[in-house]
Amino acid sequence: MFFPRKITLLITIFSLLCSFSINADGKRSSPEAVTYDARSLIINGKRELILSGSIHYTRSTQDMWGKLLSMAKEGGLNTIQTYVFWNAHEPKQGKYVFDGNYDLVKFIKMIGEQGMYAVLRVGPFIQAEWSHGGFPYWLREVTNITFRTDNEPFKQHMEKYVRFVIDKMKEEKLLAPQGGPIILAQIENEYNTIQVAFKESGTKYIQWAGNLALGLNAGVPWIMCKQKDAPGPIINTCNGRHCGDTFTGPNKPNKPSLWTENWTAQFRVFGDPPSQRAAEDIAYSVARFFSKGGSMNNYYMYHGGTNFGRTSSSFTSTRYYDEAPVDEYGLPREPKWGHLSDLHRAIKLSKKALLWGNPSVQKLGPDTEARVWEYGADCAAFLANNASKKEQTVTFRGHEYLLPPRSISILSDCKTAVYNTQTIVAQHNARNFIRSEIANKNLDWKINKQKLPSQFPLMSKEPFELYSLTKDTTDYAWYSTHIELQQHDLPMKKGLHPVIRIASLGHGLLCFVNGEYVGSAHGSKIEKSFVLQKRAPLQAGTNHIIILAYLVGLADSGPYLERRFAGPRSVTILGLNTGTLDLTVNGWGHLVGLKGEQKKIYTKEGSEKVKWKKAPATQADALTWYKAHFDAPEGDNPVAIRMIGMGKGMVWINGKSIGRYWTSYLSPLLQPTQSEYHIPRSYMKPKDNLIVVLEEEQGTNITKVEFLVVDRDTICSHVSENYPPPVKLFSKKGSIVTVEDAKPGAYLTCPDHKEIGTVEFADYGDPWGSCGTFFSGNCTTPAAKEVVEKYCLGKTSCMVPKAETAHLKKKMSCPDPNVKKKLAIQVKCVKKK
Repeated sequence: MFFPRKITLLITIFSLLCSFSINADGKRSSPEAVTYDARSLIINGKRELILSGSIHYTRSTQDMWGKLLSMAKEGGLNTIQTYVFWNAHEPKQGKYVFDGNYDLVKFIKMIGEQGMYAVLRVGPFIQAEWSHGGFPYWLREVTNITFRTDNEPFKQHMEKYVRFVIDKMKEEKLLAPQGGPIILAQIENEYNTIQVAFKESGTKYIQWAGNLALGLNAGVPWIMCKQKDAPGPIINTCNGRHCGDTFTGPNKPNKPSLWTENWTAQFRVFGDPPSQRAAEDIAYSVARFFSKGGSMNNYYMYHGGTNFGRTSSSFTSTRYYDEAPVDEYGLPREPKWGHLSDLHRAIKLSKKALLWGNPSVQKLGPDTEARVWEYGADCAAFLANNASKKEQTVTFRGHEYLLPPRSISILSDCKTAVYNTQTIVAQHNARNFIRSEIANKNLDWKINKQKLPSQFPLMSKEPFELYSLTKDTTDYAWYSTHIELQQHDLPMKKGLHPVIRIASLGHGLLCFVNGEYVGSAHGSKIEKSFVLQKRAPLQAGTNHIIILAYLVGLADSGPYLERRFAGPRSVTILGLNTGTLDLTVNGWGHLVGLKGEQKKIYTKEGSEKVKWKKAPATQADALTWYKAHFDAPEGDNPVAIRMIGMGKGMVWINGKSIGRYWTSYLSPLLQPTQSEYHIPRSYMKPKDNLIVVLEEEQGTNITKVEFLVVDRDTICSHVSENYPPPVKLFSKKGSIVTVEDAKPGAYLTCPDHKEIGTVEFADYGDPWGSCGTFFSGNCTTPAAKEVVEKYCLGKTSCMVPKAETAHLKKKMSCPDPNVKKKLAIQVKCVKKK
């Protein structure tokens, strides 16, 4: 793997001597440029280990930012990383937007107010499962442009934008040399994955991009992720799940090893089943990276958030990285948040040795090793069991340590094991969606049927390409043509009918023949193109064919993004007596957007311009608008809406889109990828909120839609009798780790100063399951519940001591005395009376 090079020692000493500027009173005289050497970043003359998490300002609301940043800091992070979203800030050429959820300056300032650093990923290509990879649509229509290569039109616009962003950061004094929080900036993004497509032009482009970044004189280092040939002083960084094993290291010996994306889960697209990444696996990967010389880890994502409006890339779900340490609603996902918080504490206890020490590796046995960092008396060791199926006991410096399968124990003084990546001491929790009594009370749904248009002002011989037709102003566009048929053209035999076949490049469409809805079809993230084939109710005389084509976001990755296409490419009628009829060049009319969109009927003013009637429980027709009024749900917990009963469309709250929903697109498990959709509290008033729903499909049931409040008030502990005390109880005095009041046990803390109201489950033996769904096993101790109630009821936090398990053993019923015993607890937190 990678280690600091001894050859850089003199460079390191020289850079540190030159960077120190201290007044007589011991305070730093002024901020300084951020530098680096082979070991780490050097900020204001001081080495730093960077514990970072990605939080995107565009995917949450301003009222959430403060809490999200506080949770990140409380979780042990010292840095926040974010992309800069070009199409959010310049949706129209030369017209800039930096307010509301897009107030980048405010977000960066709030990071600084928390005493944290910021990493600014300027791009301008970002991917990020964000529509068009962050590129504004208008860029696609620049004459002779090719994205992300040695192309003059693209480079001109890229340079203008990147300069604008950095100049804005300078104006606001947000760069570290100015006293601001920004310590790193990124140019381009994972370019190696497409560089081969552009051959020599790709190599020239990446060199140009590097020179552009360096010429901006930002005073902070620039990085390129997944870019082995990052030019000059630009640092190449790693993205992935296991950079401790997959990263070949920096491309020059004087650059530090940085990890810009440690994927905490997997983003989902509509049609996907649930995805997870265990907290233990993440912790192992981080510990391994730091043990092998890494000095920065960034969680992608730490909080994923919500793809509001039409901002997601093609087929990406509205909920983004919900399995991150902080979930979509801004609530800590336990044990991931807590287990990683404990890891950060253990790494910080080892900080001095990691930043200044000399590394060594000692093989301890089969699949086991010790990676040791020593700096004088200061020492830190990472004992690794790389065997994936069996625990192993190792001897290190005269002491024995039990290592669970595929785990790393951190000895922050080379003696005391303060943390193991596989041993979760942190509490667990479960998310609850609770029906709101207030918001669902007296919901009176009204309906407005979207009529098929009769005028199609844009004419052409064949169907227009869908991206260039909509220009990212809407998901929808209409296509229309007509044909004349004689009676003898139609099938005469009973049971035979004409069929319309529409081949499309993506993403989906609805088809109407003579005003009758005949069906819909769509592609997928993997295969955008598709074919619709449906019975067509044709008749003698003039027949009108209308197609509503739709997009589900713009593509966000790969070369030649400006050359991606979507929409109907051929239309034919099969089954006529005269043979197959090709309508592709029959002459087509087009209309962009829906009438309801143009009238903005999702706003209070717009909704009053159309007629609404009482909505039936089940709506047979496709393309329907619904509206209702509701009061804000009780309390201050996050809010969601469950769209079960509906198909596909979009939801607005008081005129603001909360994103696309698609509950009819089922995963292989026959469940919607996403059923609940986040409604930010800031989108609502206390009373009389307007909700408008656009539903594309037929046969839906609006009465099943319900408002929910969201909490994680179900908290749990699941610990064994040999678990260590929490890392927070350890501290370091000089080079020795000490522990105050070390009491191993089951620790529980309610969120938001609530108290434990009920003990829902408690058992000692071999209970199984997860928080929210625990079950007793073959070995059980009913008396455990009484013990937990004694220690925990009515308290905000409690600890059930390990010593209690000795008493519980005597009362346990267990047919197998060799079973490893665990204590599982589940409690419900409630507001204090």
